[in-house]
Amino acid sequence: MMALISTLGLVRFKDVYTRSHAATKSSTLGVLLTLSGVFIYFMVNDNYFSVRLILGIAFLYLTSPVAGHLITRAAYHSGVKVYTKDNKEIEDLN
Repeated sequence: MMALISTLGLVRFKDVYTRSHAATKSSTLGVLLTLSGVFIYFMVNDNYFSVRLILGIAFLYLTSPVAGHLITRAAYHSGVKVYTKDNKEIEDLN
């Protein structure tokens, strides 16, 4: 469900800043919830503690928001405009 929300945000939002927010926040949460569910499933059914899943969750939790921040920062330093209702350039591209 969170991946669907992320996809809708990528399609609907107008500029790179809001699209980056939609991509990093909801897709990260969606994948983290999926990996957490798999971890809990193995703990309950097989009594198996997976260190690989814990490392995957930690790695994803740390790297996805940082990657989104770096993309947004690169766009800002490149001079990409923020969407406003008065800014017709970005609106015409979509």
